[in-house]
Amino acid sequence: MIIIKKAYLLSMADINYELRDILIDKGKILKIAKNINEEDYKDATVIKAVGRYVTPGLIDAHCHVGILEEVYKEGNDVNELTNPITPELRAIDGINPNDRYFRSALESGITTVNVGPGSGNLIGGTFTTLKLRGKTLEEMIMVKESAMKMALGENPKRVYGSSSKTPMTRMASAALIRENLTKSENYHRKYLAYLEKLNNGEDVTFDVDLKMHSLMRVFDGLPVKIHAHRADDIETAVRILEEFKLKYTIEHCTEGYLIPDFLQKHKVSCVLGPIMSNRSKPEVQNKTYDSGRILAEYKIPFAVMTDHPVIELDNTLLQLGRFIRAGLNELDALKAVTINAAKLTNIDHKVGSIEVGKEADIVIWSHNPFHYLAQPKVVLIDGKIMYKK
Repeated sequence: MIIIKKAYLLSMADINYELRDILIDKGKILKIAKNINEEDYKDATVIKAVGRYVTPGLIDAHCHVGILEEVYKEGNDVNELTNPITPELRAIDGINPNDRYFRSALESGITTVNVGPGSGNLIGGTFTTLKLRGKTLEEMIMVKESAMKMALGENPKRVYGSSSKTPMTRMASAALIRENLTKSENYHRKYLAYLEKLNNGEDVTFDVDLKMHSLMRVFDGLPVKIHAHRADDIETAVRILEEFKLKYTIEHCTEGYLIPDFLQKHKVSCVLGPIMSNRSKPEVQNKTYDSGRILAEYKIPFAVMTDHPVIELDNTLLQLGRFIRAGLNELDALKAVTINAAKLTNIDHKVGSIEVGKEADIVIWSHNPFHYLAQPKVVLIDGKIMYKK
């Protein structure tokens, strides 16, 4: 049991910029009050926040920590560039839990990451959601397979077009995704019919196709995270995924700010970024920190990613600070890496805000998190102190 006293709380829920005490028991938030009497909980460890900013643990909704180390080729397991359609792949099978960036992320206040394959393939496999706890991947897993990765735009075109393979064009990219979704939908229908016969006691068999068996889960509600920078690619992504009635988020959404009415009309949610990096290819030439403010003005739900290692995870708040300087409200900026990131990763029933009943992933900061001197003093995950400075 832990009591955090005099937290200057940014709960990302109904209590923000107010002093509160927080009672934690068995890994969860048990009580939030203006004063919790320590004498009522004599066995509790008391952490005196003395008015310091206290927030939920930060969440990165899209990164490649543990699966991509740019410096060493041996550490690059992020893209299987041998086939543009690889839904059977799982990020969880390529992650090195001893990647040093897991520790530096924790020491920067990040408690949860959503890690996935890269964007070299049109359909690249599944993301996994991890908490930065323990020494093994088994201890870190929060959601084994959290989303199916897809991609449009330059990356798959460059990878396969340079070898004179399909896709060489945006037309072919869209056609291949549509073709495989159609195949998967038909496969899904046959699989459901097989299960029904099996449940009725019939003697039936079913030939499993690993690709289609993995991909068909999008028709059971597995979300799609689709990489799209340019406005036209965003529109294509929406067109295809709405055609198949799938749950999805637009990943990167670099030019989304140019078509906010379209995003609003189609009720699109975005995982925005990275912005704090160079303009390394044509489709990111129009990126701007104004995008966060514009999406917020149009009430378009969005989180902000680092795409680590494009931006290192420990620079999460540094990037957010630039969005604030461009006019994004401070609280909205923090929500983009807490409650919004949790909602768009479908884990907001557990984390993303400091509320009674939620898992106690909490950061006590030395200063306002966006102050240039700010650093975590204490980081808790599941009510356990994982880092203390």
